[in-house]
Amino acid sequence: MATPVAKAALRVKHELHGVVVSAGLMDKTAKVRTGGQVWNSIVNKWFADPKHYLVHDPKSSLRTGDVVSIMPGWPTAQHKRHVVKRIIAPYGVPISERPPIPTLQELIAEREAKKAAKDERRASRKTE
Repeated sequence: MATPVAKAALRVKHELHGVVVSAGLMDKTAKVRTGGQVWNSIVNKWFADPKHYLVHDPKSSLRTGDVVSIMPGWPTAQHKRHVVKRIIAPYGVPISERPPIPTLQELIAEREAKKAAKDERRASRKTE
């Protein structure tokens, strides 16, 4: 049975493209900068307004400088809400020499397995 979080993750169709700014400094996490613009009505001009996201990278396969596609997911840490979808353009080490990026179905299956194990542990504690 799929959990509500898994169903919501499967419904998400939009994705963001950005450049990996920081990778390898945090375990299973990369910092991605996405482009953006904001209009200043006083000056009548567009200004750059990049956004930074902490992205879950389960196998640590991202390197600084990669162009990646990310999508919203579930909270994996206090400030981590996005998941790596795919590497668009690698920087440095080729993709074939890196650990593979898991698909969304694999991530959901892993999350549900962990949740089932946790529920089982809780149930066994209550019966004791």
